[in-house]
Amino acid sequence: MTLAIPILIIIASNVLYNLFTKSMPADANPFAALVVTYLSAAAVAFLLLLGSNHGKSLGSSFGSVNWTSVALGFAIVWLEFGYIRAYRVGWNISTCSLVANIALAVILLIIGVLAYRERLAATQIFGMVLCVAGLFFINKH
Repeated sequence: MTLAIPILIIIASNVLYNLFTKSMPADANPFAALVVTYLSAAAVAFLLLLGSNHGKSLGSSFGSVNWTSVALGFAIVWLEFGYIRAYRVGWNISTCSLVANIALAVILLIIGVLAYRERLAATQIFGMVLCVAGLFFINKH
């Protein structure tokens, strides 16, 4: 798989994700909607697991799963709830994800350097400065 394919999957999925989240009925309980969302996601993931298991038992497939999957579940629910609330309080689809993802990129760049000892190039520092400046201009009314 080339480097571009996973990024294209992420981009396409994020576009759909934001369109669907923005289109959620305002009177729908966000947690009821998330239950339906995750039951659907579980069904799709289970079918994909069956199709990609390559003859291994289901037990062995779950053998290497650890606490991170449960923690990811908590993080995803709060992420989804945050977007639902952001759109309901008036964030525009054109800026909400942009602001959140720019801030996320800057934070993860810092975490990458401090926690994972990733190298920070001058171009990345310049990019981070541009991102912060972008956040200022995007939110200036």
